[in-house]
Amino acid sequence: MPLPQAVLQAAESEALAQELNPILVVAGPTASGKTDLALALAARLGGEVVSADMGQLYRGLDAGTAKPRGVRRGGVTLADGIPYHLLDELDIPEPSDAGGYARKAAPVLDDILRRGRRAIVAGGTGLYLRALLEGLDPLPQRDLALRARLEKRSREELHAELVRRDPESARRIPPGNRQRVVRALEVCELAGRPFSELCRRGSRPPRYERVLTLGIERTPEELSRRIRERAEAMFPAMLEEAARLVPSRFSGAEPGFRCLGYPEALACLRGELSAQQGLEGMIRSTLAYAKRQRTWFRHQAQVRWLDPAVDPARLAAELA
Repeated sequence: MPLPQAVLQAAESEALAQELNPILVVAGPTASGKTDLALALAARLGGEVVSADMGQLYRGLDAGTAKPRGVRRGGVTLADGIPYHLLDELDIPEPSDAGGYARKAAPVLDDILRRGRRAIVAGGTGLYLRALLEGLDPLPQRDLALRARLEKRSREELHAELVRRDPESARRIPPGNRQRVVRALEVCELAGRPFSELCRRGSRPPRYERVLTLGIERTPEELSRRIRERAEAMFPAMLEEAARLVPSRFSGAEPGFRCLGYPEALACLRGELSAQQGLEGMIRSTLAYAKRQRTWFRHQAQVRWLDPAVDPARLAAELA
């Protein structure tokens, strides 16, 4: 049966929009300036931004996730008048993974293209970007019984098992990220293949043919300084936010609280760390995460690295 004319026209419109204007991705380590650059380009190119940041998906976690400020309308945040999609999409108890993110983001991206707007994806969660733009081999659904068995083990035991079954994933996922370690082991068990193997480029053609990835290249010293300054500005508000949420509404063990800095904030609330110790712990974990991000984008993605002093107006004129 032939496809309806409206469907054909929509597909042709989307293909034409992508042919004329490749999707822009602003990627790279945390605190490198991705959000500001994405908004500056969107303002000059008639674009809309789609977040690819795991922390920004969570509703109610605002102090530590560097969400752009704006007015919420129709499920979309308007940041300086620029539509910024996929903020505040999940409740704190909901899990987040690359496949689920791609299922949410792809229709949003397709709609932006169909409307003839410039699509800009901004974020540093590399696997989310790959799942959206290139596709992944299908991952097994969660198995609650298997998860329950895994959750009974210590984080050291879990990570040691991951080292044995999937050394590549074990190098990328620290023992403290219990949620991701459990997911990786769950996939290994259910798929009979390493999680890292399934997370590589999928066997299908990429969903989008024309993608230009940009990144802001900062020296390790400069990035470290920016991470420390941002953490120092964020952490007091994170302590207040965590105190409002735990234990009155949540236990603190929910997936959303795995986001950077929140484990340390919760440890402070439990009296396990002082505020200064919590801040230093957040800085250490963020620096380690940024190092993993730098490695990922250097080896897993084709990125056009930009000088931090790049002029957004000149860059937009080049990309128009």
